[in-house]
Amino acid sequence: MATSLNSSLLFWRDLTPFPVPLKAALPSSPRVLVIGGGVTGLITAWTLLDKGYQVTILAKEWASYGKKQRLTSQIAGALWEFPPAVCGQHTDAISLQHSKRWCMVAYHIWDAIAASKELSELSGVRMKGADFFFPSLIEEDMEQMSKMLEIMSSGVRGFRRDARIIQERNISDTYGAVDAYEHLAPVIDTDQSMKWLTRLVEQKGAKLVTKTILGDLFEQESTLRTEYDADVIINATGLAGTELAGDKSCYPIRGGLLRVINDGSNFPKLDHALTITADAVHDSNEIVFIVPRNDKILLIGGIAEPYEQELTLTVDSPIIKRMRARCEAFLPGLRNATLDPEYPIAQGLRPFRQRNVRVERELRSHTSSSGGRVQSVPSRIVHSYGQGGAGWSLSFGCAGDVAALVEEALHDLPPRPMAIEIVPASAPATFSVPTEQLAHNLQAPRIMARL
Repeated sequence: MATSLNSSLLFWRDLTPFPVPLKAALPSSPRVLVIGGGVTGLITAWTLLDKGYQVTILAKEWASYGKKQRLTSQIAGALWEFPPAVCGQHTDAISLQHSKRWCMVAYHIWDAIAASKELSELSGVRMKGADFFFPSLIEEDMEQMSKMLEIMSSGVRGFRRDARIIQERNISDTYGAVDAYEHLAPVIDTDQSMKWLTRLVEQKGAKLVTKTILGDLFEQESTLRTEYDADVIINATGLAGTELAGDKSCYPIRGGLLRVINDGSNFPKLDHALTITADAVHDSNEIVFIVPRNDKILLIGGIAEPYEQELTLTVDSPIIKRMRARCEAFLPGLRNATLDPEYPIAQGLRPFRQRNVRVERELRSHTSSSGGRVQSVPSRIVHSYGQGGAGWSLSFGCAGDVAALVEEALHDLPPRPMAIEIVPASAPATFSVPTEQLAHNLQAPRIMARL
């Protein structure tokens, strides 16, 4: 993506929470059809509306709030994470490089939203301590050491590396946690936030259409653009990329979370997120994911089941019982936790892709004949899917790049595949600890307890 390094969004400069577009659309403004009503589609629509585009959002279903199955964006844990995230699936080099940039764009925008008391309540976004625990000293795992140093230099707030966090959070002495760090992170009440985002894009002028699209978008691009008077189509459909983008590399990872009452009556109320990530223990079956959803609900997870497509989990499913037992062994106070009687278990399919998160233009071209000559015509489809379990963490970062790609598409520039970006020499470099200092740290973990 040639323009991606210049496409970062800033809150108040590029986006506002006001019910009118930052830049008003004109009758002559380009028209964009966004397909997908999840967090990726809604935030992409918000970005384009504030840039002055006319936007229609088409989705087969929207956020719901009853007992029926909710959107994947609603059942997500929605704890902001620096990649690779808790379930540890995005390890592709292209994904990691882009995702590290995307997540920081999102971090600063969610942080700005949470900074306003009114906006925080409307959007369901709060900044909370996020604690990460490790079964050995971080220096003994070079991948984790590198990740921690990147996080320290990334711009997150409140970073603290201190093994005493283990005792402060009442983690079991027998579970095996040896090291820990924490930082402030956006924690999002997804039900509240989806309600807010949907209303916001409507207020800014988006037209919402409920309809199911079947088949490859490329094959019906002309028809759809004519039907919706669209100059550009954005595919933000998650798992539907298999069909709508002709992408056989898409696959689901089933996830499940228990919801328990977090009001302080049965165990000390938790206000921090507590996690052991898959990449920290090198096993996606040993994830610990404990996150306060809002003032009353605590999420307990998690699981990652690749290629499982049936949403048939119950609180009595063996994998859910093992998940709960693992979290209770980690944080013994949870043994007294009471399930939310209205909505005890949330489950959904994380939309992954075998290669990388896809934020790029359609690479196939159409052909047209003019004056007896056949010529190639670039597609005006832009894709944004495959975010997996990191949709909320990557949201605004992906949206900024999509906006840049929309501009390219409008000029019918040749599309280019995603690739490793060449970082300018002036960009901040990741720092490392000298070998001799690292050796000293391994001998003196108490000194390293406060990096």
